[in-house]
Amino acid sequence: MSENKTIVIGGITGGIGSALARKLVAEGHTVQGFARSAERIDALKEKLDVQISTVDATNPEEVDAYFDSASESADQIDAYVHAIGSIFLKPAHLTSPEDWQNVIMANLNSAFYALRACTKIMQKQRAGSCLFFSTAAAQTGIANHEAIAAAKGGIEAMIRSAAATYSSKGLRFNAIAPSLTDTPLAKPVIGSEQGLEISKRMHPLGEIGDANDIASLANWLLSDDAKFVTGQTFVADGGISTIVPKPKA
Repeated sequence: MSENKTIVIGGITGGIGSALARKLVAEGHTVQGFARSAERIDALKEKLDVQISTVDATNPEEVDAYFDSASESADQIDAYVHAIGSIFLKPAHLTSPEDWQNVIMANLNSAFYALRACTKIMQKQRAGSCLFFSTAAAQTGIANHEAIAAAKGGIEAMIRSAAATYSSKGLRFNAIAPSLTDTPLAKPVIGSEQGLEISKRMHPLGEIGDANDIASLANWLLSDDAKFVTGQTFVADGGISTIVPKPKA
């Protein structure tokens, strides 16, 4: 980024959120954010000099209150990153109505609540960039991803509409769709050696993603170098959604 910016990260204590925060702080930007776990907030504060609040992203009143407070304490909010979500892997017939509601709440509802809150502020500034996260499973069919693919696919549609709605106000909206990434959230899937190896073999490049891989792309999308980019979903998935690799000899 070419100048100091104020960036808010929802889910700042997560694997991708914290990796992005470290990059932004190292570049001299002002970073603040929110998360739900007080324990993780304290742990990140010990490593990084950032202001973090405890907010339940699935509670619209708490989200509104956070953005109102953040806008009062900063001259303007230049960018918002919604690094919040869950991983849920079950076929539809084994997904209970409660499971479905939890997936939608954690992923799609939380994203909309943040979108609603930050656009109220950013459109008055007539400048700003928002970044959300989808999944490679919204790009191509991957077994047992019905619920999470539906929720994340909704995010992709949401940012395209928002990009159209607020383009005249100078606001940009984009998304990143990673495949499985080595973060604490993915530990139930890759925590065992067998699970990790199976996950690697699913990807044409033979590896899963790293949080810094995704954070680097996010950093660029927030920067002035990407000022002509809006309404797009960028896939970072080791090729899983688009290519079939040549079989090994």
